[in-house]
Amino acid sequence: MDPLDLAQETLDAMLGFLGFAVSITGDPANHTLHVASRDGSLLIGPNGERLEEITHLLNRLLIARNPEARHVQIDIDGYLATRDYRIIEEADEIAARVLATGKTIKLDPMNSYQRRLIHHHFEDHPSVRTWSPEDKARLKRISLSPRNQAL
Repeated sequence: MDPLDLAQETLDAMLGFLGFAVSITGDPANHTLHVASRDGSLLIGPNGERLEEITHLLNRLLIARNPEARHVQIDIDGYLATRDYRIIEEADEIAARVLATGKTIKLDPMNSYQRRLIHHHFEDHPSVRTWSPEDKARLKRISLSPRNQAL
């Protein structure tokens, strides 16, 4: 069975057992499951916390079944796409301040998915670079600085 199909089947069973009626479609290019539900706000939770917990649980189940399983993202009613857009938009505004002042600025703590999003967004930026601390904390702060500034 295709790994994304397995993820979709597992998520559908999880949410069905919890009493949620959902429609799930897979996006193989982004390894994302898109969920449509009348109960989207309940599944997303405050600040997307429940969505993160559901995503974490699904990925733990998939890895328990296959240790080589690729991480799957879940987007409920477009919440993840909207949040990602806002995160990038805010990072771009901060990058403009970094370039205007020449000073390093730290972003608010983020989970690993959000940090990857920011690092990927700026990886080829000619004037701004990013880095995160090398610690084991779940939420870390990304620093943005001018590319010509020493770390």
